[in-house]
Amino acid sequence: MAHTGRTVGRLGEGDWDGKVSEIKKKIKSILPGRSCDLLQDTSHLPPEHSDVVIVGGGVLGLSVAYWLKKLESRRGAIRVLVVERDHTYSQASTGLSVGGICQQFSLPENIQLSLFSASFLRNINEYLAVVDAPPLDLQFNPSGYLLLASEKDAAAMESNVKVQRQEGAKVSLMSPDQLRNKFPWINTEGVALASYGMEDEGWFDPWCLLQGLRRKVQSLGVLFCQGEVTRFLSSSQRMLTTDDKAVVLKRIHEVHVKMDRSLEYQPVECAIVINAAGAWSSQIAALAGIGEGPPGTLQGTKLPVEPRKRDVYVWHCPQGPGLETPLVADTSGAYFRREGLGSNYLGGRSPTEQEEPDPANLEVDHDFFQDKVWPHLALRVPAFETLKVQSAWAGYYDYNTFDQNGVVGPHPLVVNMYFATGFSGHGLQQAPGVGRAVAEMVLKGRFQTINLSPFLFTRFYLGEKIQENNII
Repeated sequence: MAHTGRTVGRLGEGDWDGKVSEIKKKIKSILPGRSCDLLQDTSHLPPEHSDVVIVGGGVLGLSVAYWLKKLESRRGAIRVLVVERDHTYSQASTGLSVGGICQQFSLPENIQLSLFSASFLRNINEYLAVVDAPPLDLQFNPSGYLLLASEKDAAAMESNVKVQRQEGAKVSLMSPDQLRNKFPWINTEGVALASYGMEDEGWFDPWCLLQGLRRKVQSLGVLFCQGEVTRFLSSSQRMLTTDDKAVVLKRIHEVHVKMDRSLEYQPVECAIVINAAGAWSSQIAALAGIGEGPPGTLQGTKLPVEPRKRDVYVWHCPQGPGLETPLVADTSGAYFRREGLGSNYLGGRSPTEQEEPDPANLEVDHDFFQDKVWPHLALRVPAFETLKVQSAWAGYYDYNTFDQNGVVGPHPLVVNMYFATGFSGHGLQQAPGVGRAVAEMVLKGRFQTINLSPFLFTRFYLGEKIQENNII
């Protein structure tokens, strides 16, 4: 891989430890009788050089790291560093996610991504096995999504299902009578049509996927650093477009990583930066100067991603429905799923709702559930009139305010910053395919398996929204 700037050689960890020990002995021999504490331990610092720096160690960042190492031309050809500021992942979107996977999108690209993810998850130990480590158990529960449409939305649902089937998803359409026969506990009032995922939909353990990816990429030689990216050093080059307009191209040469609980920072020379910082990815983009130009210009176009909060509730329903329970979503945005054989369900709402919990903190808004979510659930499933919330949590997700779809690939002006962000609540389920797509773009210069060109950054400047009708 081509490098920008000078290449800094590094010793392996074992070699470095041995070298330090040898130097200490020499110093001690020069200064007899004195203990040597002159050399500080630097094992917690990132390397001085990395071919690729990935900002964000959630499942999207780890997926990019995995595919970069998987697709590299030879073992050890690419040095990859993942920078994550929260090593506990206590506020990471991945660990606080519901963990659902669905193919019932309206855009072919989203359908393809989720179909690949389903295959990846089903064959997780073929992808992420590590020698002498126990196999992963994602606890994948196949239980299809059931989407309900009113009369005015029925034609759009039919059109969406046609696209889904063309892409290979197994989805059935049901009339209100068929819906009542299959799920008699659902109130079908106002429902004109329903679509139900027959295969490769359901939910899984997101924490297990995160830890499995992390374990695998470490075995492949990926380096990790706990810290926060605070600055980029870059070079600039002024260019003229075909219509004689001046643009400034930037290339990042160095990333400054502020170490955890310290004022100390470490510079890391690099050739590529991957922005997978999730809800905070727009801040990372701003550090690189993205969006600093005049309004209405490409230079002035910001990354339109911001933190949003999703509250998740676990409840008990004494009069819960039978055992065959899908994950259900209706036009209210309320949804729920079965949790094992008891009567526990998880509930939340779609990011397409106009009203959302306050994202200022991760405190659960119980009034939001009581006032906005529960009435819709109880209307659709009368047995939920008796439900009692047992526990709840909240998590951030990276909401794309422009069109609620992901941002994938390079920035047109900061030419060595690549994005994997902005998925507005479905990043976890699409992470395996997105990571592969970003790695293909970095290594091959183009998308090879799934063409994600509609997800490029340039659409924000051009005003070209890609409309996904089923953001869940």
